[in-house]
Amino acid sequence: MMLFRSRFLVVLLALGLGGCALVRPLPRPADLSERLRAFPSQGLPLKAGVTVYWDDHLIPFIEAQDDEDLAFVLGLVQAHLRLAQMEIFRRASQGRLAELFGSFFTDIDQTIRLLDLNRAGPETAAALPQATRRWLERFVAGINLYLERADRLPHEFEALGFRPEPWSVADVLALSRLYGVDVNWLNWFRLLPLRGRPDWPQVFARYLRAGRESLPSFGDERAGLLELLAGLSRSGSNCAVVAPARSAGGGALLASDPHLGIFLPNMWLIAGCKSPSYHLVGMMLPGLPAMALGRNAHLAWGGTNMRAASSDLFDLSAVDPARLSVRKERIKVRWWPDREVSLRDSAWGPVISDSPLLKDYQGPPLALTWVGHRASDEISAMLATNRARNWDEFKAAWQSFAVSGQNVLYADDAGNIGQLMAVRLPRRSPAQPEDLILDPARPGVDYDRLLGPAELPSAFNPAAGFLASANNTPASGGPPVGYHFSDNDRLRRMRTLLSLPGKVDLARLKELQRDPASPAGAELSRLLLDLAGRLGPEAPRPRAETDLLEALRGFDGRLAADSKGALAFEILTCRLARAYYGRSLSPEAVEVLLDSSSLFEWLRDDLAAAEPGLAGQVLSEALTQAAGDFSGFTDWGQMHRLELNHFFARLPLLGRRYRFGDYPASGGATTLMKTSHRLTTQRHATSYGSNARHLSDLSDPDANWFVLLGGQDGWLSSPFLTDQVPLWLAGEYIQVPLRLEAVRERFRHRLELRPAARSASSREG
Repeated sequence: MMLFRSRFLVVLLALGLGGCALVRPLPRPADLSERLRAFPSQGLPLKAGVTVYWDDHLIPFIEAQDDEDLAFVLGLVQAHLRLAQMEIFRRASQGRLAELFGSFFTDIDQTIRLLDLNRAGPETAAALPQATRRWLERFVAGINLYLERADRLPHEFEALGFRPEPWSVADVLALSRLYGVDVNWLNWFRLLPLRGRPDWPQVFARYLRAGRESLPSFGDERAGLLELLAGLSRSGSNCAVVAPARSAGGGALLASDPHLGIFLPNMWLIAGCKSPSYHLVGMMLPGLPAMALGRNAHLAWGGTNMRAASSDLFDLSAVDPARLSVRKERIKVRWWPDREVSLRDSAWGPVISDSPLLKDYQGPPLALTWVGHRASDEISAMLATNRARNWDEFKAAWQSFAVSGQNVLYADDAGNIGQLMAVRLPRRSPAQPEDLILDPARPGVDYDRLLGPAELPSAFNPAAGFLASANNTPASGGPPVGYHFSDNDRLRRMRTLLSLPGKVDLARLKELQRDPASPAGAELSRLLLDLAGRLGPEAPRPRAETDLLEALRGFDGRLAADSKGALAFEILTCRLARAYYGRSLSPEAVEVLLDSSSLFEWLRDDLAAAEPGLAGQVLSEALTQAAGDFSGFTDWGQMHRLELNHFFARLPLLGRRYRFGDYPASGGATTLMKTSHRLTTQRHATSYGSNARHLSDLSDPDANWFVLLGGQDGWLSSPFLTDQVPLWLAGEYIQVPLRLEAVRERFRHRLELRPAARSASSREG
């Protein structure tokens, strides 16, 4: 505590006495015309003319006569809209956050450097196809020209007192690895400190159970039976494709809903482009030069994280420490002395147990083996996907993609739909692992012969007429691809909505993306009411308890912001889970369970199987505690909040002015409209979940609709930082057409770029 106070005082002194721009006013608002005037437009190294069309939300559509010119202007556009965000993410990928934000980030920097995300970067760069290398070089050149020409840098640069550094191809490859980290690592960091405790077997068994009971997206005739039986995580996304036979418009449909952190600027950029080889609209991740999801002239695609088993932990206790290599690195720290760290490595990968984030772990030294430490080419895969014209080309495009594994869904203008696994995985024993940690002498896993998309199951034109994915098991059968998948709530709900009578149209898909229903929550609430009914007459109960139960009776499973029943359900479930699992598990293990998306399903099954006397006793205790919590809120939305903050909002004293919105939120951790949170009885803000939406109707090239939770711009005080929030809250979208004539009609603001030897001009029309 004394160390924390000392560092806090140092930061305050630096802010107050060092002339830090954090204490200066935010930049004045800049309208669309001013933002476009700041875009470099003269003396550009282009081969031919380029036109950038902008709509009223600052969404660009780039028309280029040359592919490499398109890559260059994409770099310009991304730097113009998201330079500060890109710079901070770049430094994060290199373990250099402490030099910006101070000593609170040294442990994170040390862990990132230990992980050595870009270990395979040089090998990957050396193997890049020439076309990909040129594309990357031109993209980076666009970023760097923007750095040279910018009259004013974003507020974050001034506030943190640093200058941007030139970008390189290696920087983009490292950033790609940061975006591709294994989501299982987050689970391991929570689970490892529990290993070796008496209740570890129970915790690990539940970890594996979540994977075994996850419904497959395709390839299992037993799916209907499994759903019937099911009727009795936190990272993820939703994606669905619908075949023409079930589509109201006669064309295939795609609905994509990625889930990432909720903060400003948004993690996604909407864009469109056309050049000789590319013609598409979609969403990009800042710093990467390709559309991660979207639609071209022939097909559309989206995806969800596979939660693939791309990593393993190996016990190094029998390895001679002399066989470990050690490298020393210096972490620059702002407002604090630099830190020199020793980073150990082994034949099985970095010694991850040396991470300061695992200081509570008491087991043997551990090495991390990760597919991402081997050369792979995600950039070429995404570019090939952007150009693909049919299912065969689409499948071939993903062959070089390794991390992080994705369930990729597909729809085309010929009416086909499909799903594949874009990943590279080690070959594994079909048996369930006995522990989280493997023995190097008997690993049961082979990293020398990786499986790729061609060796893994896929689906094409299933009889059901649709495919849906929500971080569940990708397919039944085939080699093991993962052990910890999402709960079944979102998949079950998508299947229900897509199977309703009548044809599926974009309106139904819009409703699907905003759906706050939890099937498992509805089932658990009915069980709780049944157990409460066995406790005896309600008359002797305090009024607060009867009020909570009355609200719970009105709960239909929908975690709607204005629902009092959803509030009652959340509070009672939280108290009940703590009371029930606290009888057999340590407080630390209970906290891990409360953070699981499978909790509703686990609690439902465990209470149903428990002796009636025990279940009733625990419910009575929980009801008494929950009644007091329940009286402090009016409905679910007053307790469950959607806060839109810039990352500077965490700063002491100064953070308030970096907060841009606080709204009542519908949904929860297991609903299609995902607003993830830890089960709690307190007011809280969702920090992870749905943050972008995409719909495409393949019968019409212009029927593409997007919306961001936030906006396009990263420039603080720009209206385009948050201008899409009202659309998001109202369930509305922005049309981004594909045909150039439609683009020219809807995107009224034009920026004309000419080669350096010719004049450049801009005009609005």
